[in-house]
Amino acid sequence: MTVVDHPSPRSPVEKLSIEQFEVIARAAAREDVTLEYLNGQLEIRTVPDSDHNAILMWLMRQFMAFRADLDLNVTGQGLKVDSYRKGRARPDGILAPVDHFSGQGEWADSEGVLAVVEVTSWDSDTNARDRVEKAQAYAASGIGVYLLIDRDDDSVTVHGEPVEGRYRSITTLGYGHTVELADLGITLNTDGLKRYSR
Repeated sequence: MTVVDHPSPRSPVEKLSIEQFEVIARAAAREDVTLEYLNGQLEIRTVPDSDHNAILMWLMRQFMAFRADLDLNVTGQGLKVDSYRKGRARPDGILAPVDHFSGQGEWADSEGVLAVVEVTSWDSDTNARDRVEKAQAYAASGIGVYLLIDRDDDSVTVHGEPVEGRYRSITTLGYGHTVELADLGITLNTDGLKRYSR
């Protein structure tokens, strides 16, 4: 598969510093809004809906059945992402060894993270954020697998083989197919996701 560069579809704005972002993010957390910082831009995420959370719980059970030595962190743990870890993201799920984040604080380094999971939301920024910007940020951080549960078209996309800030392997399958995360020794039967289709 050929690596293709997908520039962000957003228009450029003045960039914030990491320090400015972290102050704003702490304040926003008290108002039930999640903020992220990708490509020097402030990203606003709304509180997820119940199906969004149910999908993450379903996925957690799937991962635990294959790998009891791993945790799927769905608590909003922050990660330092992008080139040189200058971005800040809160993936919907982070697959890492048990207790990996112990003592790392609010914004953990992405080193040692095996996979990240995002479940699309019903907002206007989903395409730019989940399909483009986060794929680039996670690949640039060297995270081996980016799993995108896309509720817009009932599909699961597995991004793998991060090289030079891009995922070289991208496979998209509809709900109901078997999805292999071969590097992790995990096989997902995505039939259970059909119950969350709209």
